[in-house]
Amino acid sequence: MTDRSLACVVLAAGEGRRMRSSRPKMLHVLCGRAMLLHVLDRLAEVDADRAVVVVGHGAERVTKKLIEDGPAGLQIDFVEQSEQRGTGDAASVALTAFPEDDDDVDVLVAHGDQPLVQASTLRRLLDHHRATGAAATVLSVRLPDPTGYGRLVRGRDDRVVRIVEQRDATADELLIDETNSGFYCFKRSLLSPALRRLMPNNEQGELYLTDVIEVLAEAGHPVESIEADDPLEMLGINDRAQLAEAEAELRRRTNNAWMAKGVTMLDPATVYLDATVQLSADVTLFPGTILQGHTSIGERSEIGPDTRLIDVSVGADCVVRTTFATDAEVGDGAIVGPFANLTAGANVSPGSVTGPFYTST
Repeated sequence: MTDRSLACVVLAAGEGRRMRSSRPKMLHVLCGRAMLLHVLDRLAEVDADRAVVVVGHGAERVTKKLIEDGPAGLQIDFVEQSEQRGTGDAASVALTAFPEDDDDVDVLVAHGDQPLVQASTLRRLLDHHRATGAAATVLSVRLPDPTGYGRLVRGRDDRVVRIVEQRDATADELLIDETNSGFYCFKRSLLSPALRRLMPNNEQGELYLTDVIEVLAEAGHPVESIEADDPLEMLGINDRAQLAEAEAELRRRTNNAWMAKGVTMLDPATVYLDATVQLSADVTLFPGTILQGHTSIGERSEIGPDTRLIDVSVGADCVVRTTFATDAEVGDGAIVGPFANLTAGANVSPGSVTGPFYTST
């Protein structure tokens, strides 16, 4: 379709005060994986060449986590926004990581606190951007209650001419239900000069990335938009309630994906799986099963009910009932529990039976 490369800018400098936590907002965990890593996982799936992550609050911890657990195959670079001067400033800081003559590039901008976005949605955004040759393409979303979101303002040709933030909108603009999701594609060659023209002429006194849309439109460059199919994908996490909402949705997706691969769950609503867990065909998970970390379950094994395994390797044809285990290994054909406790380093031999109330030593 195009020989243009794709780079991503991920805005992840926010403090997240409403989380009321000493942990940096971007490192709060969903299905066993930091929320920022979920965003980077999706960017890796759309074959991005690199991602530049703008860090700020807790920069050292965020950087360390991404180096340790970032998706394979995606080059991740870091730049620090030392002073929080708005999303436009953050994007400008990110572009300092790009070579000055690296113009034959599309830049996909994402936010690190929107972990529910799916790769298929990002592909649609990128494909539309490239097919139309737009200077910028905005991913929009229609909401029954758009309070708090920036509105897409369209001109006579129905093209987006600007994005106005809630606090700066007129009464008529507040009636618009098409809102800004926070995801964009830009031509790198046009984004840089547009960012240099931004002014902090708003109530916050910040440089808004959204104002780039008006700068480009006024210069005669085409601005496109494409609408997200599922508003839930655009959920931004700002507090613990939204974190729980995102966790429930990611868990539902994870369980459905494993069931499609041949795993049986008697009650999916009570099965909790980290994104890092690996399951084989014909595994059966009973109610109250919690599998965390790098747990793996072999073919035809039955786990649960009321079982929690953390970093445990379970072989094929095993039965593990009402058990807590961490950093342990269960050999093929073993029967564990009920009411067993496998401590770190425990090794249950293949074909063995531990019996009720077993505790490893």
